[in-house]
Amino acid sequence: MRIVSLLPSATEILFALGLDREIVGVSHECDFPLQARTKPVVIHSRLPHDISPAEIDHFVREYVSRGESLYAVDVDLLETLHPDLIITQDLCHVCAASPDDLATVLSRFERQPEVLCLNPQDLGDVWRDILLVGEATCRGLQAEKLLDQIGQRLGALERQIDSSASRPRVVFLEWLQPFYVSGHWVPEMIQRAGGEDVFGRARTPSFRVHLQDVVEAEPDILLLAPCGYAAEQARNEYFSLDLPDQWKAIPAVRSNRVYALEAGSYFSRSGPRLVTGMEIFAKIFQPAVSVSPEAESAILPLPAHGIAARAASV
Repeated sequence: MRIVSLLPSATEILFALGLDREIVGVSHECDFPLQARTKPVVIHSRLPHDISPAEIDHFVREYVSRGESLYAVDVDLLETLHPDLIITQDLCHVCAASPDDLATVLSRFERQPEVLCLNPQDLGDVWRDILLVGEATCRGLQAEKLLDQIGQRLGALERQIDSSASRPRVVFLEWLQPFYVSGHWVPEMIQRAGGEDVFGRARTPSFRVHLQDVVEAEPDILLLAPCGYAAEQARNEYFSLDLPDQWKAIPAVRSNRVYALEAGSYFSRSGPRLVTGMEIFAKIFQPAVSVSPEAESAILPLPAHGIAARAASV
């Protein structure tokens, strides 16, 4: 079987199911595992390179308002790859290519490939999609085994969480210029890990909030995970923000409970590594919890003096 994945989370699932040889094409965002980067790239972003987060938001809004796609398909390359199966998504037309991006392209194919469209809204849907990918690729047993491993890790984690402890009030920002809070499966992850998501609601899209909304929410913990950013990039962007003095009064900032996290690996992609994301949350909310080394090393605390140092330099 020849498979083209236009969705980073689907690419991760395919590799986890042992289908590395069958993958013949990916999107420009498919970067895990490292071997995914060696595959031909059949889809690219239309956004300009080297622009600021605020400019990215501006361009995205413009494209969406005009009903235009953010992605360009390499039609000739895709056709030469002769895929039997293409995996895409219909959840977020900003995050990855959608069926609309393929419709015109596939109309010129002599032999139509099967198209599997994923649309997860919560964790249950994510685990279901692993089974769907397994079924579509004749790797059903491997998909069941992967889900069993995920279930064992989640069970071990949840047995450690002290359900009688007070839940910290959490704000999870998936974009910083302007502020956006996450939705879909992330609020559920926060809830199951022992926290309370102040803004986000399960099975609903992310949405914009204002700085004053965050200040007035008085979160105990502030999580920064801009989509597509590494933790260090999130930290640097946060420290570059022009934040008012009232920001320092937020309980999370006062108590040094602000953390930068890598969104793509553990939160924004609906794949197997969401279980590591839940371990990260649990370790932040209840530090006594024992988690995997990967989760331990993924937490980047941001001390309040970073904001003060930035303000002093202005």
